Amino acid sequence: MIRNIIFDLGGVIITLDPQEAIRRFRELGLHDAVKQLDSYTQTGIFGDLERGNISDETFRSEISKMVNREVSWDECRYAWLGYAREVPKRNLDVLRKLREEGYRLFLLSNTNPYMMSWVKSPDFDGEGHSIEDYLDGCYLSYEIGVMKPDRRFFEHVLHEAQLNPSETLFLDDGPANVAMAGQLGIATMCPKNGEDWTKDIYTYLK
Repeated sequence: MIRNIIFDLGGVIITLDPQEAIRRFRELGLHDAVKQLDSYTQTGIFGDLERGNISDETFRSEISKMVNREVSWDECRYAWLGYAREVPKRNLDVLRKLREEGYRLFLLSNTNPYMMSWVKSPDFDGEGHSIEDYLDGCYLSYEIGVMKPDRRFFEHVLHEAQLNPSETLFLDDGPANVAMAGQLGIATMCPKNGEDWTKDIYTYLK
């Protein structure tokens, strides 16, 4: 029986728009943004930021060097938030419903301080609530120091939240991430970015 549900952020709870993120980073002057950015796992200084190897300030400084001008923290944030196309209300409604039904809900995300400055703020849902108001815990790559699909990320969450894999469902739009969770005995669901998973999830919970 499923008692715990782990959600990815981008592509599941929020709908991603990678092209808008690329456009915004190009606006900053990063002409090879399409090579630097990936929907699932970032590389270079982008990956270093999401893995927690560098701070948001170091990222800002390195971007400034790459584009040959001083880029502000807010400009970096604006560019990263290009990824966030929308936060479908149906998703937030079902998160509330699932918690009311007794499920423990967690976030497991490859992300960074710029994105989370919005996600953890009252601006997140447009109604004064942050993501933390919908979940029992958040596990973020840059805080833990490892990124999906590394099995250590999943093992960390299972250990810290004291989750039994056989009682846990994981939703992620990344096939490699879902495959790793499955190897650990976690039930998985792999909706496509922006797909409405709010009804199908109940077939996994029965």
